[in-house]
Amino acid sequence: MPQHRPSILVLVAATLAACLADAALPAAATEVPAIAARQRNEKKVFTDPEIVEGFLKTAFGAEYHLAGRVDRIRKYDGPVRVFADGSRADRKAQLAKVVADIRSKVQHLDIAMTENNEAANVVVKLVRDRELYRTIATFYGQERAKEIRSSLDPQCLSGFRKNENYEIEHSDVILTVDNGDFVFLDCAYEELLQSLGPINDTATVPWTMFNDNVSMGYFDVYDQYLLNLLYDPRIKPGMTVQEVKAVLPAVLADVRAWVAKVNHLE
Repeated sequence: MPQHRPSILVLVAATLAACLADAALPAAATEVPAIAARQRNEKKVFTDPEIVEGFLKTAFGAEYHLAGRVDRIRKYDGPVRVFADGSRADRKAQLAKVVADIRSKVQHLDIAMTENNEAANVVVKLVRDRELYRTIATFYGQERAKEIRSSLDPQCLSGFRKNENYEIEHSDVILTVDNGDFVFLDCAYEELLQSLGPINDTATVPWTMFNDNVSMGYFDVYDQYLLNLLYDPRIKPGMTVQEVKAVLPAVLADVRAWVAKVNHLE
């Protein structure tokens, strides 16, 4: 990843979790049987402790980081503009729908696509599967690419730079375009959302896509809670766990009302 000024880089990867069977599925998420099945069986009712646990475990820490502290809230503190870098028009269209879906479900997040690479603070690189590690090496160098491959073995990858105030300045996302619609959509949601801040994967929360053993392919209700908590204005970049815990009850009450509204929950 080119670095234009001093910053701290954090990486996260998504692995291929039993998805290749869906390699020939249709493009629309609602038409992908594997996604439709997950939506039909989705758990949508959670206790406050279940939501808070997932938020604290994903918003703090990092699956793989190169430097700096990871015990602070990291998030964008302004509009997020996403640029798709690649030649596959169908994948670009799918990505635009993913971004629009995220925008519609996270109340205080201003996120949208842009056609201007220079205006983007999130750049999504669309590559063929055989180009994935070469692209990672181009971004991070050969030695670091080897470390990433051995420690994460990613199917897709995202990383962000944050400044000394823990505000994310720029994110890079790498998605493969030729492993089927389920893999593409699953990676697009997970990597885009994690590039916004909740970058720590956890195997102890079974309802989040930020768990290497879980594949979604869509923006599930549980992760909507996590992103809405993160992007509530009362949760600020640089906050510690204790500072977050002090405001979480009030924030969670408002987030519950919003998530219930957009998902038509009782």
